[in-house]
Amino acid sequence: MTRSLGPWRLGPVIVGPVEVGAVAIRAAAALLGAGCVVWAAAPLVHQGWANLALVLAIAGVAAGALRLILAGVPQPEDTFLLPVPVRAWLRFLEALRRVPWEEGAVIALVWLEVMHRSRPWHTAFLGAALIAYLLATHLAESDASPGVLRPQVRVLAVGAGLLALGAGAGMLSATGPGAGSALLRLVAAGALIAAAALVLPFVAPSAPDR
Repeated sequence: MTRSLGPWRLGPVIVGPVEVGAVAIRAAAALLGAGCVVWAAAPLVHQGWANLALVLAIAGVAAGALRLILAGVPQPEDTFLLPVPVRAWLRFLEALRRVPWEEGAVIALVWLEVMHRSRPWHTAFLGAALIAYLLATHLAESDASPGVLRPQVRVLAVGAGLLALGAGAGMLSATGPGAGSALLRLVAAGALIAAAALVLPFVAPSAPDR
């Protein structure tokens, strides 16, 4: 669509899928963070440092979402001649972008989950949601599409399987070893070996060509 304004003629106004996709990924990261806070906090506990962990988790998720919202705000190199309010705003942006808010929120959420009694499947779902939260945050920061995660699909699938195995092991009775627990340990060991086999090609340096 082309618009004209007096003697000036504006070019086509295009809202591309890249901008829409970036906004969607940032919104997804914020929603995943909020969902993780609610999931880890319910039911509320008031023992130990649970209240502090909840406050830190909420602050980390909120500050991380604000950082993603303000990621497109430019920051000039020379700020000496700028007014004091503008310099204060730029320093706030710099501090907001330097602190690893999402990682701090994940630590607080895991801490909050530990405050609750044993609930293996609840913890497994929280672990999967936290991984999705960090991945969405990484995609939002790098303005990348979810397609960049395709090479890591196998590793993510094995990680999901290990989460399920850990949840299943946590639900087994610890009164005495049985055939079920032995079989589960054997499957878990095989899954760990498979996970190592999948991860090593990504971390091991390739031999130089001769």
